[in-house]
Amino acid sequence: VFPGNCWAFQGHQGQVVIKLPTRVYLTAITLQHISKDASPSGTIISAPKDIAVFVSLLGTSGGVDADREEEILLGVFTYNVEKNPTQTFPLKNMLLPRAFSHVKLLVKSNWGNPWYTCIYRVKVHGKMENQKASTQGQD
Repeated sequence: VFPGNCWAFQGHQGQVVIKLPTRVYLTAITLQHISKDASPSGTIISAPKDIAVFVSLLGTSGGVDADREEEILLGVFTYNVEKNPTQTFPLKNMLLPRAFSHVKLLVKSNWGNPWYTCIYRVKVHGKMENQKASTQGQD
C-alpha cells in the first residue's frame, strides 16, 4: 500500500462490483487506506467515509424475473480515519443463509476531498460454498 497506488474515482461517491472466484457465504468486509503518516500531505481526506455493502440476487432465483436485478443490503459502515488504516466490518448475512458470487461496495461519501476518493484494498471474508459443510465452526 503506497500513496497514490489506489483505485481512485472522481468525486466523493462511487461504486464497484467485485466478482468473487467462487460463491461465498459472506461474513465481513475489510477496507484499507493509507495512514496519515504515510500520506505526503499528512491528511487522508480522499479516504472513503460512509459505505454500504450489497449482494446481488441476479440470476439466483431462476424463474421469470431472473433478469431483474435485486440487491440486498448487508451493512452500512463508517470508515474512521482516526483508527487503524485496515478496518473490518461484519456483514449481516444471517438472514441470507446462501452463498453469493458478487459483492457491491457503494461509497456514499469521503472525508472531504471534492475531486476524488481512493480505495487501497478491499478484502471479502467468508466461507466458500463448497467448503461450508466440512468447515463448520471454523473461520
